[in-house]
Amino acid sequence: MQINGTLINYYFHCRRQCYLHGNKLNLEDNSELVKIGKVIHEEKAKGKNSEIEIDNIKIDRLSKEYVTEVKKSDADIEAAKWQLLYYLKVLKSKGMIRKGKLEIVEKNKTEKSVIIVELNEKEENELEYYIQEIEKMIHSDSIPERLEKSTCKKCAYYEYCYI
Repeated sequence: MQINGTLINYYFHCRRQCYLHGNKLNLEDNSELVKIGKVIHEEKAKGKNSEIEIDNIKIDRLSKEYVTEVKKSDADIEAAKWQLLYYLKVLKSKGMIRKGKLEIVEKNKTEKSVIIVELNEKEENELEYYIQEIEKMIHSDSIPERLEKSTCKKCAYYEYCYI
């Protein structure tokens, strides 16, 4: 499977989820929370330059200055930030230099509903490392350990990991 933004996000959020999704085990179609997130995403994007597909990435919105990624909640800002940085890296490789804008619909942990990120050389090098790690992990015969976190109960893969 080719690396994409979802895999980058899952790598930071949960390695097991990344591994399973990367090996084409997709349980998200059965998740009510994922369905809610998709509806919020569609409503937020109405009437705007939305969901542009370039190679292996799907960008929520693209303007002259920003690549915008819309997230339902601020549950895992770090994972969303790296996903957005990955999009910036892919666009940069095509000669399109942009800043990233992370729009959060439901705020629980952060004060901001919009977070601006910029790709720098350090993060670009880190992304290369993470991409290699994801590729190794996906092609491995061993499944990463499950997380023992309360947030796992809301995950689309909960039944796989715990039942």
